[in-house]
Amino acid sequence: MSRAYNIAVVGATGAVGEEIFRILEEHNFPVGEILPLSSARSAGSEIECCGRKFKVEELTETVFDGRDIDIAFFSAGGSVSARFAKYAVEAGAVVIDNTSHFRMDPDVPLVVPEINPEDIGLWRETGIIANPNCSTIQMVLALKPLYDLYGDIKRVDVSTYQATSGAGKSGMEELVRQMQDFFAFKLDESKHEAFLHQIALNVIPQIDAPQPNGYTKEEMKMVNETNKIMHSDIAVSATCVRVPVLRSHSEAVTVTFPEGVEVDVDKCRLALSEFPDVEVQDDLEHGIYPMPITATDSDITYVGRIRRDLFAPNILHMWVVADQLRVGAATNAVRIAEKWIDLEEV
Repeated sequence: MSRAYNIAVVGATGAVGEEIFRILEEHNFPVGEILPLSSARSAGSEIECCGRKFKVEELTETVFDGRDIDIAFFSAGGSVSARFAKYAVEAGAVVIDNTSHFRMDPDVPLVVPEINPEDIGLWRETGIIANPNCSTIQMVLALKPLYDLYGDIKRVDVSTYQATSGAGKSGMEELVRQMQDFFAFKLDESKHEAFLHQIALNVIPQIDAPQPNGYTKEEMKMVNETNKIMHSDIAVSATCVRVPVLRSHSEAVTVTFPEGVEVDVDKCRLALSEFPDVEVQDDLEHGIYPMPITATDSDITYVGRIRRDLFAPNILHMWVVADQLRVGAATNAVRIAEKWIDLEEV
């Protein structure tokens, strides 16, 4: 990287925005100036990144004008991206969007850099690169080495155990508040606003809006995004569940390979362990497997409980855990930016 790049972060004071600043610093990203943007409510506060402080400004239609922004990270919700991303593009920035708004647009690349970095080059069509859903990212990072090992995947069935941080700061705060109320013997008085139901001491088998087919919007994201990223036609079925965990998503994934494939667990472990940014933790006898508490604050996707199905030799089961604020959002976005720079500087 031969020069510094001016960065804008929309949603600078949110959970993902804060992680982006941390990761830019940790990755020694070639940061020039930083323009932190938020709603009027948070404007005027300060963020710190790379040893410097920057004042948060209000996001407006003209805020990008004359600012010479190279890369604009959007992490403030789909409606914000829908309205404001075009102004960043018009001002000359490449937009890396963390919301769902552009993901299935056929002209917008949907990228996990370890899997389809070549798609980044399509950014010139719209000036936008989409960051996939957090649950999709960690799943496809575990699927791709297995897909390459056996040449195809016929079907994937996944159940997610998604942390409250997937709903942002308000989700985490609601869990903490309800647990405090529980220990104060007043949980029955505790309000729920971030989630449809009480999340403390509970699991909620609904994330996002119901769809006519009986699935939720979150579940359909995993179905559709997986195949766009992997350029595949895998049959995917997802059940997405919110659990009372602060941070890092877990997934129970069942992979069905084509008829005639006989899964070799040792070869699967090796393929996973050799794939970039994936680590195998799989020693059931000694209690070693991925967990949210050990995956948090990491940029690695962890895979364990790897085993062949008892009744069908072409089926593999595994347990996948990653910090969705990092791997599933901020880290993936920064990795996209790094790859984008590599392409631009060739």
